[in-house]
Amino acid sequence: MSKVLKICLIILSVLVVSFAVFFISTKVKPKMAGILIETIPTSTVLINSVQVGKTPYTGTFDSGEIDLKLVPDTSDKPLIVFETRLLLSPGIQTVVKREFGETLDLSSGEIISFEKTGDGGPSLAVVADPDSAQVFIDGKSYGFTPTKTSQITASAHQVVVGLDGYLERTVNVKAISGYKLTLIVKLVKDVNKLEPTPVSSATPMPQIKVEILSTPNGFLRVREEPDINSKELVKVKTGER
Repeated sequence: MSKVLKICLIILSVLVVSFAVFFISTKVKPKMAGILIETIPTSTVLINSVQVGKTPYTGTFDSGEIDLKLVPDTSDKPLIVFETRLLLSPGIQTVVKREFGETLDLSSGEIISFEKTGDGGPSLAVVADPDSAQVFIDGKSYGFTPTKTSQITASAHQVVVGLDGYLERTVNVKAISGYKLTLIVKLVKDVNKLEPTPVSSATPMPQIKVEILSTPNGFLRVREEPDINSKELVKVKTGER
């Protein structure tokens, strides 16, 4: 074998080994996990006790658990700091939305996360704070939180979560085959809810009350006249009278 041929074979062998190492390393390297954070007002983002930026924030991290802390920017009123632990899934973006309030009751938001199940179809779990909130998915009632269903398609869905005395929250999500989508919703108290109108003790008036049962929208429109084109006076939520 000539010297030139030997050199060519050595070079070719090195190239083949290098390509194999590169190919294996790219295949073995795990996918990164994404996170999207939006807050009102703007807040400082700390992940695993390290400041990474301000909201709105997007970033990528190794998959696994992280500790998230959101510190709202200074305002004329002190706002409650938000802290939680998240599980980031490879190749998936976890979404965190938060509206800060002076107390937990006046704070709201949602977390949309995914967990690989290995099953063929998607599933959706809904958790609410406070608990026992009514859940509607694409206009259909799915009971009260906490609730879980696999009777959904791998597509976009609208989830409505409501509870008497709290503002209803609507969240748009997208289910993925082989993953459990978990939606955690924090409801805020309805501070503008109308108080019952006092009746003068001098002229007592008889009252007739009707309890509103379950409706597809979670509320009933009360109009001035028995006509869908009549002026809307108020929305009465399920369970109210």
